[in-house]
Parts: sequence; structure tokens; C-alpha cells
Amino acid sequence: MLERFRAFWTKVLSPIAHLLIRMGVSADAVTLVGTIGVCAGALVFFPIGKLLVGVLVITAFVFSDMLDGHMARLTGKSSKFGAFLDSTLDRIGDGAIFAGLALYFAGDGDSRLYLVLCLVCLVMGSVTSYARSKAEGLGFQAKVGIAERADRLVAILVMTGLGALFDLPVLMYVALWALAAASTVTVVQRIWVVRQQALAVPPGTSPEAPIS
Repeated sequence: MLERFRAFWTKVLSPIAHLLIRMGVSADAVTLVGTIGVCAGALVFFPIGKLLVGVLVITAFVFSDMLDGHMARLTGKSSKFGAFLDSTLDRIGDGAIFAGLALYFAGDGDSRLYLVLCLVCLVMGSVTSYARSKAEGLGFQAKVGIAERADRLVAILVMTGLGALFDLPVLMYVALWALAAASTVTVVQRIWVVRQQALAVPPGTSPEAPIS
């Protein structure tokens, strides 16, 4: 479902991509600006309790994640460094979102429980990505789990935004509980899948590198 939405928004953003290319803006620059915008929205507005404003700012810059890739394909300048930069900065943006919420609960939100849940989501989200990357680096596959990055991002932004809009903070609370549990389960799933693949490899041999 999320991939279909991605295809739709890619078409919508295509004119912007063409305009930026004509202006000489690189895909890497869009990636960097997008990450700065996401971090600013999360770390400036969330800690002071302006959750809806923060969500709107973050959402506006999240679209750069689709825009930069589309620009790279249009210009034929897709590169391994570009993919590395995009993936690395994505992790920073994701971390900033949950860090901003953690700061909110440490201040105006005044809840140690949800502060801890935000930290669990932050850590497990990072481990989820790391587990897949490390597995693929060793020649295994670990693209499994109930909480992929896009799912986590959409869930927390939508529920936080709706909770702030309708004064129903319980929506954000439910999202944090669900994401903390789902991220933890996803990490366990990836460990299990890689373990099964490792056990299937004959002693003294190496697994084949994944096909990209």
C-alpha cells in the first residue's frame, strides 16, 4: 500500500524534480536539506509541545525522500554514495523524530513512561535497519518484519498529528506502544531469519552475496 502511495507522490513531485534539475540542484543537496528540515521540525517544535506544527513541518520535508531518488533517476546520476548518504541521513531523521518526542515527554508531556517508550522506538528502529544492513553485508537476507521504516514513520506522524489536531493524545500513546512492540518483534524476526540462513550454510563456506 505504501509503495502505491510512493508511486502517486512521485508523479505529483515530478514537476518539482524537473525544476530543481534545471536550476542545477543535486539530488544529494535535496537529501541533505530534507534531513535538516525533518530534524528541525522534530527537535524545535516537539519539545515545546507544538506537535501539530512539528508534524506538518516534518511531513513537508519527508517528501524529499522521494524527490531525491526521482531526481537521481531522471539525471542518470544514481550512485552508491548517493544511496549511502540517503540511507544514513534517513536514520538521523528518524532518530530526531523520536528524540523530539522524548524531549516533549521529558518536559511539557511530563511522562517518564512515554519518554522510555520513545527511546525504545528510537533504539529498536535503528537496530531494525542495522540488522538488515549487517545481514546483507554478510551475504544473508533480512528484509522481513512487521515494522518497516515507512510503516513506523507514517504511524507516528499520522497518530501524533491527529492526536494534536483533535486533542486526543491517546492516539499518540497507542502508536508508541504499538511501534515499540512491533519494532522489537521485527528485530527478533530478523535475527531469527538470519540465524536460519546461517545454519543452512555448510561449515567452511560463505553465503552468496545478495543480488542487488
